[in-house]
Amino acid sequence: MSTTTTPVSSRARRFRRTVAAVLLGTTVLSGAALTAPWTDARAQTVQPPAAAMEQGAPASFADLAARVTPAVVNIATTQEVKAEAKRPALPGFPPGSPFEEFFRRFQEQQGQGPDDGDEGPAQPRGKMGALGSGFIIDPAGYVVTNNHVIDGAQEITVTLQDGTSLPATLVGRDAKTDIALLKVKAEKPLPALAWGDSDKARVGDWVMAVGNPFGLGGSVTKGIVSARGRDIHSGPYDDFLQLDAAINRGNSGGPTFDMSGRVIGINTAIYSPNGGSVGIGFAIPSKLASEVVAQLKEHGKVERGWLGVKIQGVTPDIAESVGLPEARGALVAEVTGGSPAARAGLRQGDVILSYDGKPLSSLRDLTRGVAETKAGSEVTLRVLRDGRETSIPVRIDRLTEEQVAAAEPEQGAKPSVEAVKGMKLAPLDSATRKRLGLQDGVHGVVVTGLAPNAGETVLRPGDVIEQVAGDVVKSPADVSRKVAEAEKAGQKAVLMLVNRQGNETFVALRLGKA
Repeated sequence: MSTTTTPVSSRARRFRRTVAAVLLGTTVLSGAALTAPWTDARAQTVQPPAAAMEQGAPASFADLAARVTPAVVNIATTQEVKAEAKRPALPGFPPGSPFEEFFRRFQEQQGQGPDDGDEGPAQPRGKMGALGSGFIIDPAGYVVTNNHVIDGAQEITVTLQDGTSLPATLVGRDAKTDIALLKVKAEKPLPALAWGDSDKARVGDWVMAVGNPFGLGGSVTKGIVSARGRDIHSGPYDDFLQLDAAINRGNSGGPTFDMSGRVIGINTAIYSPNGGSVGIGFAIPSKLASEVVAQLKEHGKVERGWLGVKIQGVTPDIAESVGLPEARGALVAEVTGGSPAARAGLRQGDVILSYDGKPLSSLRDLTRGVAETKAGSEVTLRVLRDGRETSIPVRIDRLTEEQVAAAEPEQGAKPSVEAVKGMKLAPLDSATRKRLGLQDGVHGVVVTGLAPNAGETVLRPGDVIEQVAGDVVKSPADVSRKVAEAEKAGQKAVLMLVNRQGNETFVALRLGKA
């Protein structure tokens, strides 16, 4: 059974989704949400008590909830639709049941209208409504939420805890991190929350979440940080906190608090087989969110740095082939012409070990590091090249829509091949190049097939081997010679540059007897 991460702004998806990791925002009714210490006109952020909670489980979360919820809001949006999707019938509750009324109101607020018990198509309507959560981050009326909560909205309404509804304008949004900033005008300064330090949140620490699950109003849930640094493949900057506090559809954009009442995360997605909470929720950490919100507030958009490389992970086999004692860093698969990396002299096959003095434990470390670097700044890359480490200074440019700061190849290399004799190789001629759809500039040796003794191989028929151990190869004999040299030198793997369906990627061919 597989899962995907998808927005939940569509009502049709809301009723037919069975197994998904879903964004939490636009599928729920209104209500309040959670927050952190708040401010008023006379003072800046109200500081929490010096010893708000003991290390153990608090006796009650009531004081914390009472202090932070005034700054959590409900966000309602409307957008134009051509026609309504098929309306699901109400569950079979007894006539007059409060649950019957609850589900009827749910459908009406979602733009489905009263249900007559017929499962036939509903009448076309001009607008569709959706709801989510948010929180006030500035007494002047700045409200933080998820981008997917307000995506495509023509009208946005923010409802405060006291029931006051205010029209909101979009200040800016960032789809890559799923964060949006709104602005409302109020007659007086609004209660506002303060950011906490998500870097200090440890696995096992208590957290509290507030949101509007299924239209039941402001709901407070508690739990712990289950994991850090989660990548759910929703974007290039994934670094989610995983929580076991119950969060459901409608919690999107609401805050997660530490025990001092500061916001350490924005509830964004859940992993669920049924659309409801199973104790696996994801929140954008406040370290990332606060930086994005600050840029949205100042510029209305987010500016990111650009290095100009395509990168891939370093597998144990690749590490062995380039002389690294362990699998770490980012392998440069391609350098974009005219990019900061090209100007600095970065080469294909370099392994970037650290960025601006910070070791790279994963590809995301480089991606986020480059993105957070201000355009025009000079940073130093520590690079492994031809078995030796060297430092390369590079001046970072600004990322535009057409550029990619760093990208992984489509699938990466699957380790483990037994022997080069298991590969059927041939020179790359014009007919084969045309058949494979390769450009004229691609040269090398093509893998035409795999012998029965090839086993589970890293190479595939149609792959073009361009380099072996850093040297260009033009014939099957060149490949055999370079592999034999690596075996004679006692290497367990040899690094190959392969063109696969027009994309260049490095693979480590494990050496052994065929």
